[in-house]
Amino acid sequence: MTTRIALMGAGGKMGCRITDNIKDLPQYQIYYVEVSEQGKANLAKRGVSTTPQEEALANADVVILAVPDALIGRITHSIIEDLKPGTMIIGLDPAAAYAEVLPIRDDLTYFVTHPCHPPLFNDEVTEEARTDWFGGVKAKHHIVCALHRGPEADYAKGEAIAKDIYKPVMKSFRITVEQMAILEPALAETFTATVITAVKQAYDKAVEMGVPAEAAWEFLSGHARIEFAIIFGISGFPFSDGAKLAIANAYDKIFKPDWMEQIMNLDALKQSVADITHKVAK
Repeated sequence: MTTRIALMGAGGKMGCRITDNIKDLPQYQIYYVEVSEQGKANLAKRGVSTTPQEEALANADVVILAVPDALIGRITHSIIEDLKPGTMIIGLDPAAAYAEVLPIRDDLTYFVTHPCHPPLFNDEVTEEARTDWFGGVKAKHHIVCALHRGPEADYAKGEAIAKDIYKPVMKSFRITVEQMAILEPALAETFTATVITAVKQAYDKAVEMGVPAEAAWEFLSGHARIEFAIIFGISGFPFSDGAKLAIANAYDKIFKPDWMEQIMNLDALKQSVADITHKVAK
């Protein structure tokens, strides 16, 4: 059975990734919806042409929202009445669903999926795969999926599409939309990206103090890999006593005592996704 998909924002960065992965799959009939001239040009390079939005939505079994978070609320409100009962809306990020900016119809299914990106510890050997930072082109990665609203039977349908748009996929983890929002933005962006930004600043300072840049990078990245393996119990051996002392002495100097409560809590998370869905990419 052919599944008819309306890909909104088909010529954008994420839309083109999805197009590349599913345009030749026989189980799908794709309607490419794109308004920008650059986006249309991107699609033309891939040998596909756009479909008028009204036609695409009238025929779609599935609508994939490959559009910026801050535009999803406006776009979905403008198209919601054009969808036939039973249509599945797929979001590629939890922010809009968790912020409740999506208009809800009881006869529609809402599914959310997001890539984990290639693992820190992986077995990729080719240059193309090792430099596929996002994943889903040459590098294998995992994904997370959530059935936000709709019949339980629709989960398998949404997950199958998610595996195709993000392929090659290793594992698919079923979680809730709230759990996905805890992972991103809270854990992956608000906390981890901020910490890595500070790591880069410390690296820059080491270079400023006279350490050759290449030596600093290789030393830092190699030690970071070991430290991840130790702290997450992957390596099977502990830190040295000297490393434990360095951590104990530095922790309170670097982190505020209440940092966890400020970042990893649901109130802060709700404010973060509200900011993302209303302020980003205006």
